[in-house]
Amino acid sequence: MAFLSLVNFLLICVTLSCFSCSSARSYHKPNIVLILTDDLDISIGGLTPLSKTKKLIGDAGISFRNAFVASPLCCPSRASILSGKYPHNHHVINNTLEGNCSSVAWQKTEEGNTFPALLKTVAGYQTFFAGKYLNQYGHAEAGGVAHVPPGWSYWVGLEKNSKYYNYTLSVNGKPQKHGYDYNKDYLTDVLANKSLDFLEYKSNFQPFFMMVSVPAPHSPWIAAPQYQNTFNTTKAPRDPNFNIHGKDKHWLIRQAKTPMSNSSIKYLDDAFRRRWTTLLSVDDLVEKIVQRLEVRGELDNTYVFFTSDNGYHTGQFSLPLDKRQLYDFDIRVPLMVRGPHIKPNQTSQMLVANVDLGPTMLDIAGYNVSKTQMDGMSFLPIMEGSMNASSWRTDILVEYEGEGSTVSDPACPLLGPGVSECFPDCVCEDSYNNTYACVRTVAPAANLQYCEFDDNEVFVEVYNMTADPFQLTNVAKSIEQEVLEKMNRRLMILQSCSGQSCRTPGVYDPRYKFDPRQMFINHSWQHSRLRRTIK
Repeated sequence: MAFLSLVNFLLICVTLSCFSCSSARSYHKPNIVLILTDDLDISIGGLTPLSKTKKLIGDAGISFRNAFVASPLCCPSRASILSGKYPHNHHVINNTLEGNCSSVAWQKTEEGNTFPALLKTVAGYQTFFAGKYLNQYGHAEAGGVAHVPPGWSYWVGLEKNSKYYNYTLSVNGKPQKHGYDYNKDYLTDVLANKSLDFLEYKSNFQPFFMMVSVPAPHSPWIAAPQYQNTFNTTKAPRDPNFNIHGKDKHWLIRQAKTPMSNSSIKYLDDAFRRRWTTLLSVDDLVEKIVQRLEVRGELDNTYVFFTSDNGYHTGQFSLPLDKRQLYDFDIRVPLMVRGPHIKPNQTSQMLVANVDLGPTMLDIAGYNVSKTQMDGMSFLPIMEGSMNASSWRTDILVEYEGEGSTVSDPACPLLGPGVSECFPDCVCEDSYNNTYACVRTVAPAANLQYCEFDDNEVFVEVYNMTADPFQLTNVAKSIEQEVLEKMNRRLMILQSCSGQSCRTPGVYDPRYKFDPRQMFINHSWQHSRLRRTIK
């Protein structure tokens, strides 16, 4: 009898212990997973290879049709995701160390205030990062791979830019080198396995935030062996803006060779196909993570986000391939989210930006976003269906500072200095004065884009996206001057915003009255012509 009493006592203890574990999982704050791709478009079919991702995240939750980035380049965009700020506030202007990409200045001013740091230190989350951080991460002048950004409980950071083989990871500050063996080294699979390890061995008594930043579909476009021969007959889409002359656009577009040479078309079609092949491993990664969350009983209490740092183009306006332009194919990105209180099979036309990701995740964690200096807004109420469309903002800011070489490209000696990304066939995708700022507007009465360039022409591009979704016709010279002035004023206000002033709804209204005092708030964008006064 004594033995049976002991057995019963132990069974009761085990039962209570299991109930305690279950309760901890069921009632703690929601978990958050962010899967970030690199150069994934939505405008030219980037989601097509991701059938499992669309089913497991998009169909199971909400897909945003109007999700944009604050800058169409890796490092400035990633800095906006992490900081929740526009480029004129976080000061990361390009992919170089000199452009503040993962620099000491970035580390001192921004890293401690990123949303993962707040999730860990204030909201009590255990945090995990795996993959590409910022392009210059691991640079010797910024602490090398020994530097682990604040806010991460577990850190697996890729040194420098996207790769698939032959790279170094910083594993909690210790270098881990990888070679060319697919079974051990293919980066997308390595990141998947390390993510699964985290889910298996993390604490069950704390909520977690997991960020997985995969290389695909960024160059060099190396697919896993089993996928290399997929999509062999696929070509880049021949949309209305494919291989045509952008004669009414800024000079960098006008310099493109039209029609493109056969070699350029062959090159971009091959790149398009190879980009898709790299995404099949990303699709596998998403499936593995979602399945592991389900097996562990954590999926119902986890928000899973899927997005990209910028879009991409292949042949639009006769530009072979890149992502540094102002058009929707470069600034518009996929964004899908599933999670608690998000009904399945939803689509939203509401305007969101990557500066909103951090505020949204902090809101999920119960943190008051108004306490931060972030420029973005939480779109959690949109996902839960509690946001009135009339109270949501309709304007966002896009900023880009062009990169140009001070020396001529040896492969294109006739081009002279000041241009960059001149491949193939000496068509340049960027230049020093490819510097612009745009207001992207999505409202019931208007779907517009207004952009100003810092170049000798002080060039302006305006598009009516409802009538002209492929941005074929720049209407800047044909619309009323009063409308142009109002767009210019709205742009100046957004370029001057910081924190709460960026979160003010700012709903597009052609009757909007401009307050010139707003022009002089926090001018940190570097080119004054972009904020010229309307005469």
